[in-house]
Amino acid sequence: MSVADLGELLPAPDRSAVAITPPVAGEGHWAGAPSAVLADGTIYLAYRLRRPIGEGRGYAVSVARSADGTTFETLRTIRREDMDAESLERPTLVHTPEGRWRLYLSCATIGTKHWRVEVLEADDPADFDPAGRRTVLAGDASTGVKDTVIVRHGGVWHLWASCHPLADPEQADQMVTDYATSTDGLVWTWRGTALRGRPGEWDGRGVRISAVRFEGDRVVAFYDGRASAAENYEEKTGVAVGRDPAELTAIGTAPLAASPHRGGGLRYLDLVDLPGGGTRLYYEYTRADGTHELRTELR
Repeated sequence: MSVADLGELLPAPDRSAVAITPPVAGEGHWAGAPSAVLADGTIYLAYRLRRPIGEGRGYAVSVARSADGTTFETLRTIRREDMDAESLERPTLVHTPEGRWRLYLSCATIGTKHWRVEVLEADDPADFDPAGRRTVLAGDASTGVKDTVIVRHGGVWHLWASCHPLADPEQADQMVTDYATSTDGLVWTWRGTALRGRPGEWDGRGVRISAVRFEGDRVVAFYDGRASAAENYEEKTGVAVGRDPAELTAIGTAPLAASPHRGGGLRYLDLVDLPGGGTRLYYEYTRADGTHELRTELR
């Protein structure tokens, strides 16, 4: 598979519209890390709100809906305090085959570099209640787990998660993407590392899968990558492919999408196929002033 085969699925910021901006502008203030779902003709979007380090970091996750894919109405906001978390990172929103809704939340364990994933479940996205949360990916003393991508395909729940080493706090920004499967989306079995950074390349410091598509007998994964610890928070977008969701190979020797501003961040790409044809893209984008905003494109 070549880059040209990706066609309209790669972001082009000059074709984008702003979907969500953070309440405050400036470096360290972000709205992004989107997870989008189409249900009954409506697009539902979960996203993370962040302040600078020392001012709250990932302080909330909001769930919103839109009839046009661009203008959103907030339904529910979950704050880090609700989850006993120091920070929240990318959420994952899922509409189950039974018609229920799940919100998987990446939660930083207070006072540590550790991350875990918890899930909330409700009949309606407006009714997510942290009181009923349960841990689905605990991580352990050596690994932090967060930023899940979840896809149901072939009767199986598939999950890719960003995993970080914890032995040395100075190295905890490194990341690989591990793969797991489940019969119910709650109890997961790890299957190995699906994607690693390539030493000496633009994604050598770490890779984080952000969206996955099953296309016939191949798997196409969009991912965030960075070359160094200095590029943390400003990852660019790349693509990996494979026949097996547990073993993917990055293509190309440079990022396939980036912002022209500041650190070049264009990350957490998600895609929604529309019933009338076409695809809507959502991603986090770095502005000239250092603010990160959530953008969308209709293809």
